[in-house]
Amino acid sequence: MATEGESGKQAVLSAADEAEIAASVYKELRRLAAAKMRTERGAHTLQPTALVHEAYLRLADQPHSIWTDRARVMALAATAMRHVLVDYARARGADKRGAGALQVTLDEGMAEVSGNLVNVLTIDQALNRLAKFDARQAEILTMHFFGGLSQEEIAQTLGISARTVKRDWAMARAWLHQQLS
Repeated sequence: MATEGESGKQAVLSAADEAEIAASVYKELRRLAAAKMRTERGAHTLQPTALVHEAYLRLADQPHSIWTDRARVMALAATAMRHVLVDYARARGADKRGAGALQVTLDEGMAEVSGNLVNVLTIDQALNRLAKFDARQAEILTMHFFGGLSQEEIAQTLGISARTVKRDWAMARAWLHQQLS
C-alpha cells in the first residue's frame, strides 16, 4: 500500500504489491461476474471470464494511484462491468433487433419486487435518468448492483457515512423499482 511520506509525495507501489492487488481485484471480479452470469437467462453467450477480461482491460488504463484503494478499484470495476454489459446488450439488440437483449436479476430484494429478469439496457437508461437529478444515488446503485460493493465499501469510496449510503440506497432502490414497474 502506498503511503505519504514527510515530503507529501506518495510512495510508489512495488511491483509485487501491484501484482498482489491486481490478482486480488481479478479474483473478486471473477467471483462477481460468475454470480451475475448465474442470474442471466439461459441463452446468453457472454461468459463470466469474458466479462471480467473486458472490465479488467478498461481498468488497465487507470493511473497507478487508484490501485492503492480496493474500494475505489471495485467502484471503477462496477462501472466498467456495467458498460461491458450494456455494450454487449446493445450489440445483441442490434443483431437481433432487440430480441436478444441481455437480462439480469437485480439483488434478491429487487427480484422479489420486480420479477425475475430485468433488461440491462433498461437499467442503464434508468440509471442515466437518475444520474441527471441525483448522481450519487446512481453511483451507489451502480457500485452495489454491478460491483457488489457493500454499503460500508461504498461509503468509504464516496467519502460519506454508511448511514447516508443506506438512506440513498433505499431511496434509489425505490425510485428504480418504480421506474421498472
